[in-house]
Amino acid sequence: MFIVSIDRQRPSEKIMEALLVSILAVTVGEIGDKTQLLALLLAARYRRPLPIVLGILVATLANHALAGLLGHWVVTHFSAETLRWALGISFLGIAAWTLKPDEMDDAGIQESKYGVFMLTCITFFLAEIGDKTQVATIALAAKYENLYFVVAGTTIGMLIADVPAVLLGKVASPNFPFKLVRWIAAGIFAILGLIVLLNIF
Repeated sequence: MFIVSIDRQRPSEKIMEALLVSILAVTVGEIGDKTQLLALLLAARYRRPLPIVLGILVATLANHALAGLLGHWVVTHFSAETLRWALGISFLGIAAWTLKPDEMDDAGIQESKYGVFMLTCITFFLAEIGDKTQVATIALAAKYENLYFVVAGTTIGMLIADVPAVLLGKVASPNFPFKLVRWIAAGIFAILGLIVLLNIF
């Protein structure tokens, strides 16, 4: 009976690990990222936080669900050894990528006749394509079996990083320690890469 109870705990522990690691990795990875800068620009231009936040939520869910499905597909089509090396190198690559600061200006933000919500959905979805947080979602979905909790975690992480940016606009951004956070994010992704490559867990 005791052994059975331990086995039953393992799936829930794995789920919590997938959720919490996804939240942490994407939250710190999003700080100073181009999509967070986009959130700042939209907030500064339109000053309508609610439709912007809802647009970020919808765009992130759609984008990261597709990324998660791709990561899940990768798991079913590659051997465990190939996957281990690919994931480890991917995490290390994201770590290096995180150290490079992103830039964005509002010249690329086109007005939309459908309103701020749709504008945010479209621009945020497109900006997230090929972004490091999307690549991280693919890698996390490949590492963890529970697709739903990975996507939930990465979406929550995006909101944790972007909602304050929307609410505060550009007021707090000049004093924010973006460089320090980028190093922390790089460290987290590097640790994930080493864990996968060394097969620690």
